[in-house]
Amino acid sequence: MNKIYKFFAVILVISSGIIFSSCKDNNENEILIGEFASLTGSEATFGQSSHNGLMLAVEEVNGSGGVLGKQIKLITDDTQSKTQEVPTVVQKLINRDKVVAVIGEVASSRSKAGAPIAQQFKIPMITPASTNPEVTMIGDYIFRVCFIDPFQATVMSKFAVNSMKVKKVALLVDQKNAYSTGLADNFKKVFPELGGEIIEEQKYSAGDKDFKAQLTSIKAKNPEAIFIPGYYTDVNLISIQAREIGLTCPLFGSDGWESEKLTEGKAKDALEGSFFSTHVSADDPSPGIQNFIKKYQEKYSSKPDAMAFLGYDAGMILFDAIKKAGDTNGEKIKNELAKVKDYQGITGLITINDQRNAVKPAVVMQIKDGNFVYKETIAP
Repeated sequence: MNKIYKFFAVILVISSGIIFSSCKDNNENEILIGEFASLTGSEATFGQSSHNGLMLAVEEVNGSGGVLGKQIKLITDDTQSKTQEVPTVVQKLINRDKVVAVIGEVASSRSKAGAPIAQQFKIPMITPASTNPEVTMIGDYIFRVCFIDPFQATVMSKFAVNSMKVKKVALLVDQKNAYSTGLADNFKKVFPELGGEIIEEQKYSAGDKDFKAQLTSIKAKNPEAIFIPGYYTDVNLISIQAREIGLTCPLFGSDGWESEKLTEGKAKDALEGSFFSTHVSADDPSPGIQNFIKKYQEKYSSKPDAMAFLGYDAGMILFDAIKKAGDTNGEKIKNELAKVKDYQGITGLITINDQRNAVKPAVVMQIKDGNFVYKETIAP
């Protein structure tokens, strides 16, 4: 019996060694990248688009031999569009999955929840689309590939005065959303400097269904336009109710509007002629953009939005930084990300400044017959 036990013990040890060796070999042939994204919940289209764009970057790089001779393996966790889910998700990616870098989130409030953890463990983090300035202020391991709210507010202030020719504007702001309040605060600084006047400000909370009280107060002040720095989920309903109570002035907003769901239902007519700022236009004829659109449509059977472009850029900039670092060490990757200058991304020429923010132009889109049509480009 002892001989039999010894025989099986030897077999078990050998088998365990093979399994361990196999796992080790797989890890040695892969670079693990984490992603936390809103794949479900209220802002799911943002997270899905960003994830889809990132996946195209992963497939492109892996198809060309990978990075440092290894394949990129993306580990994605869903935040469910809930800020409170973020710490658990990011902790899991870093401590259990052992990722060397993290990409996420689209929403500023959720990036702000994840960034302190990445900073604590010295894991480089890139947000594709969080525009609130406070995100990258959390630490030197936190980066973004999008412009920030002060610039976006400047863009829409200039556009309101110079192109829309309006001077008296009302604000409708999501009071619990860092993205919305940050944009509003910056708009309130810049717009008056250009000769404009904020004649009314009303607040709401994401998920509200009835905005008529706020809109009635705004209507009483007779604004020439209403600036709504919010997400498409709320703007859809706001626009419908604004028209229902007789508000006919133009509405304008920011990149949080960009989703095909923005103009669903009655909002298609309610938002006709409205404007919003964003990161890139699919109407741009440049080969890089048109090639990306073709690949995206072939894979996902839908047209990419700005979040998809930004997800792709975030991935490609990270992979390039790892390549230049020659290593997956967090500090080395961080140092290379900080050096990014004149990188030709899909969303334009990208330079990371000393605050770890991307310096790049913005575009303004107009809504026509439910479609987003390029209006103009405004440089930094």
